[in-house]
Amino acid sequence: MSEVQRRKYSQEEKTSIFDGEFMPHIDSMYNFAFRLTFDEDDAKDLVQDTYMKAFRFINSFEQGTNAKAWLFRILKNSFINEYRKKSKQPAKVDYQEVETFYNSDDVDYQSTSDLRAESVKDMLGDEISNALNALAVDFRTVIILADLEGFTYEEMAKILDIPIGTVRSRLHRARNLLKEQLKGYAQSMGYNTDEEEEG
Repeated sequence: MSEVQRRKYSQEEKTSIFDGEFMPHIDSMYNFAFRLTFDEDDAKDLVQDTYMKAFRFINSFEQGTNAKAWLFRILKNSFINEYRKKSKQPAKVDYQEVETFYNSDDVDYQSTSDLRAESVKDMLGDEISNALNALAVDFRTVIILADLEGFTYEEMAKILDIPIGTVRSRLHRARNLLKEQLKGYAQSMGYNTDEEEEG
């Protein structure tokens, strides 16, 4: 049997847990989903799928534990499963949509806003956001979980289903990659980056 004890919640208890413990994290879930997918609609779909699974499997959730970590793990697993499914499909282009766009008067109009910047505009500058988004998904994920969402190493290990040592080494590598990408920007802002190279 699994280590998770399944409890039979009443419908009223399920609703209470969902509304009281799961829904307060919906904004964090969306921000995480968007940082993984880079697409507003895909992020919304991923969050919706996560919350549907959370409700469906609510009996495996232990009330009073870290609901946010539990939801993040569901979201991460859903993302990986969807990513694997999409990577096996050939690329699709909606030529009707492309033709309609280029035949419209709005050709020079930027039709998509950069939600990466908007979603964390008070936390990150454009250079940092762009550098973070350029990281591979495994590295981007640990940075988001640790530095933006504030999860502990133990919580991250559970969310990502990897050993704590792997979390630490991946986070260290991710921060170093981010530091390298931001080195030029730091220098342009007047920071001396030469000292850290020797240490």
